[in-house]
Amino acid sequence: MDLLQVEGLTKSFGGLTVLKNVSFTLEAGQKIALIGPNGAGKTTLLNVLNGLQPFESGRVFFCGQEITHAAPHKRVSMGLARSFQINSLFPNLSLLTNVLLAVQGTINCRFQMFRPFSAYTDNIAKAKELLESVGLWEKRNSMVAALSHGEQRQVEILLALASQPKLTMLDEPSAGLSRSETADFINVVRTLMRDTTIFFSAHDMELLFSLADWVLVLYYGEIIAQGKPEVIQHDAKVKEIYLGEA
Repeated sequence: MDLLQVEGLTKSFGGLTVLKNVSFTLEAGQKIALIGPNGAGKTTLLNVLNGLQPFESGRVFFCGQEITHAAPHKRVSMGLARSFQINSLFPNLSLLTNVLLAVQGTINCRFQMFRPFSAYTDNIAKAKELLESVGLWEKRNSMVAALSHGEQRQVEILLALASQPKLTMLDEPSAGLSRSETADFINVVRTLMRDTTIFFSAHDMELLFSLADWVLVLYYGEIIAQGKPEVIQHDAKVKEIYLGEA
């Protein structure tokens, strides 16, 4: 079943065209990697799909509904989540508070100004479930700034999953991670997101071949190849422009 359908997306910044008539389809349950050299337009594509940036032409459909002009919060409510290349956490708030804010943002209910967080027991139970899933419940009262970079990346995943998304988009999720942290991150994604469609941009080949079952190659704003990782790995054009082999 088609989960996301993209038709003819074109995006420019001034006189520079960053995305050129981009079209592709993502099927439910897939783990799709978006690769390409720096400046290919990967982050811009994710920003457009997330609704953070407008575009000149094209159409986007999600779960059979057109979301071309839908606001970011509307897309989240429909089941489209996003994490960013640079952590978007609140570093001077506790880990538990960060997760509770994400959980609260997904619930349609009326909150009372002077009622403490602790009174919303359902929210705390959900936050505990999420933190326990990555072994971070014991650090719930720690400031996010005190966590390792690898732990913060795991928390980013938890915040994206708080809305129980149908599709999660990750922008360079292993950026800045050591090899051991990358391995831990891959295990977290495999465990927590096994039933969720994932669309992630990546330079890390370990991440690519560990998680992806389909790859899109973006080059100067155009999709130049797509297929299974083992096919893309041996594609002559991809090897020339991205993997650096003549």
